[in-house]
Amino acid sequence: MSDLRWLSRTELLIGNENLMKLQRSHVLVVGMGGVGSFAAEFICRAGVGTMTIVDGDVVDPSNRNRQLPALATTHGLSKAEVMAERLLSINPELKLNVIKEFLSPDQAEQILSNKYDYVVDAIDSITPKIYFMKTAYEKGIRMVSSMGAGAKLDPTLLKVADISETYICPFAQYVRKRLKDYKIYKGIKTVFSPEKPIKESLMLTEGTSFKKSAYGTISYLPATFGSVCASVVIRDLIESE
Repeated sequence: MSDLRWLSRTELLIGNENLMKLQRSHVLVVGMGGVGSFAAEFICRAGVGTMTIVDGDVVDPSNRNRQLPALATTHGLSKAEVMAERLLSINPELKLNVIKEFLSPDQAEQILSNKYDYVVDAIDSITPKIYFMKTAYEKGIRMVSSMGAGAKLDPTLLKVADISETYICPFAQYVRKRLKDYKIYKGIKTVFSPEKPIKESLMLTEGTSFKKSAYGTISYLPATFGSVCASVVIRDLIESE
């Protein structure tokens, strides 16, 4: 029988019935970067019993300012593997599926063919993100999607809203535009910040993994996005019938 003493403080807050809901839930987190790694950890620490994590990237020195798996000792290692070891160290009884692949548009369909109680979209490359959101939406899977965490400094401004209600965030604006091509105008829960982005922090990249540019980031902002995404997942799971 499982030893749930490590979740005693969680049970004190949400009650045994809701804790058991989390234990029976399966959550998918796509992207183990600054947002997704923290979201995955907080979901694990809340007591979710089954998780699937997806990321095909390895740790780069530039990740250390904001990403949970990024340490001076993990450069070049798989982000998914580092996070898997961490999650299982938190909860050795966690049923964990690890997918070490970049989420191409074609793979989104295959991954989302499994049954999940909730999905966290922490993808920061636009083409796979749009196709993933579209596929999850069409399959009716509950999802929370992170919008742009770069070029911003104030974590107190974060909001949870339908994609149709996002504003100021250029990333969310572009996501809305792309989703309209698939006749998707609303019905996707997002975490976004209406803080005006610091445009001077933009840099161009080599365009690998569907990503042609990136913004500067600060340590706590992506982590706060991940925390809010995790909170949406946990609150929705325990409030569902």
